[in-house]
Amino acid sequence: MYKVFFKRLIDFLGALLFILLFFPVYLFLIVFLSIYYKGTPFFTQRRPGKNNEIFEVIKFKSMIDAFDENGDPLPNKDRITNVGRILRKTSLDEIPQIFNILKGDMSFVGPRPLFESYLEYYTDEELLRHSVRPGVTGLAQVNGRNFLGWDDRLALDVKYAKSVSFVLDIKILYLTFLKVINSKDISVVPSMTPLYKIREKRK
Repeated sequence: MYKVFFKRLIDFLGALLFILLFFPVYLFLIVFLSIYYKGTPFFTQRRPGKNNEIFEVIKFKSMIDAFDENGDPLPNKDRITNVGRILRKTSLDEIPQIFNILKGDMSFVGPRPLFESYLEYYTDEELLRHSVRPGVTGLAQVNGRNFLGWDDRLALDVKYAKSVSFVLDIKILYLTFLKVINSKDISVVPSMTPLYKIREKRK
């Protein structure tokens, strides 16, 4: 019953409460980042959600738009700003995803939404991570985050999808709070090899 009904209800009510309580912070960041980046303070990207349905995930912008002579984006380490580093280190860049939760695209807790291009490289077992809504935080995030290898990370996502419960969600939220406060397991500029490169080598 929790997975089917109450989890979504709690997400919706929790998102509304979060918006009401932290609206001044949200508004300040919108204004500040709009001035800092001289444009939109938001970054959006297509990601697969529950049942592989595509949605636009939204975050606060942490990198500038910079390209090489061929028109390709420069590496993340060359585009991330000083303010962006702070946003990522404190996880403040994730705040706009509260509206993804409100819409029903995401949950507070669930497998992190990864790139759309990764879908074809999952095993049948790993695709189970898309049987639930993606989350702002999840089991993988409180067990190593970006310092985990892909196999371990996806295995934890599947484990969560198979064992969703209220108690597990509360535990993950609590551990997430501790990690954010202690700035633990946070890689400001992840250097993890993309999943498709790893899986292509195995073919």
